[in-house]
Amino acid sequence: MTRYLLLVCLALSAQDAEVGGVRIDDAAQVGGAKVVLNGAGVRKVLFFNAYAMGLYLPKKTGTPSEAIALEGPKRISIHMLRDIGAGRFTDALNDGIKQNHSEADLKALDARVQALTATMAAIGEAKKGMTITLDWSGAATVIAIDGKPAGKPIEGADFYRALLRIWLGDKPVQDDLKKALLGGG
Repeated sequence: MTRYLLLVCLALSAQDAEVGGVRIDDAAQVGGAKVVLNGAGVRKVLFFNAYAMGLYLPKKTGTPSEAIALEGPKRISIHMLRDIGAGRFTDALNDGIKQNHSEADLKALDARVQALTATMAAIGEAKKGMTITLDWSGAATVIAIDGKPAGKPIEGADFYRALLRIWLGDKPVQDDLKKALLGGG
């Protein structure tokens, strides 16, 4: 009996992850397709845990360039661990995009970055306990708050790759979070 319980516990721990006190599912559905948890970690700002995050891809990879370039549906799942105003949240996303792109790339992305900013502003505050998902459907980035669509879909694979570079780019917002999202944390 004890051996059976141990096997059950091991099977459950292999499926889901827990980071920052948040359970991160081992798989998700994006546009009817299954994506698998590639990695999960916690974004820290100064001394505070800001959010727990999971990266879902069509298949697991430990390489940032492959994770960014993979075809098919993807999900960035952000679980807020504290209240953060929409302005601060989108400023941080915008800074992450700026750090990983040239001026020409930024100009090409500008209207879509503004659409993301407007959607987040309409939400107001990213509250503790809220889950924000950024899904790549294969045609557009779909934003949802606690499972409910927010704003209009934002077209362009280049925009979703820009979002991924916030955490997986050459200048990620946090090095150990990048490592965790790539399954090394």
